[in-house]
Amino acid sequence: MVEANPVKYYFAKYFFLGFSVLQWLVAGIVLFRYPFSAKTFFAALIFVTAGSILFLFFLIVMDKMRRVAVGKNKIVVIEGDRNVRFGWPEVKSLKIVPIFNLYKLKLKGKKGFIYFFPSENIDPAFGLLSKDTSKMGDIVQKRKKQLGLE
Repeated sequence: MVEANPVKYYFAKYFFLGFSVLQWLVAGIVLFRYPFSAKTFFAALIFVTAGSILFLFFLIVMDKMRRVAVGKNKIVVIEGDRNVRFGWPEVKSLKIVPIFNLYKLKLKGKKGFIYFFPSENIDPAFGLLSKDTSKMGDIVQKRKKQLGLE
């Protein structure tokens, strides 16, 4: 089984939360450090709004980002202490999202997509196009050809 680095997974999952808390912290510093005026209130309002938008991104990303281990016969989605196993025939689609260098997985009978990182960094082939040359990429490409998902 090949799995991506957990540090990369947790960094991507909680990035927007950390950045939104930082925005709210800056808004609090602006409000309490400087004398109250329309200018300081407007600046604090901008930081609070930016933090709120980033927090919404965090809520969206939190539900869709998963740790996934890929093997020759199965895909294991790691959800905390639980490991949910799926066979390759249950995969409806599996694609690389080029800009963000992560996989987009759709399973038969499941709602929504699962996003996960490859085991190594993906090298861009031509500009925005990318190809996974790692061991995980080899397994995925072989299974996609066998199942006719390409």
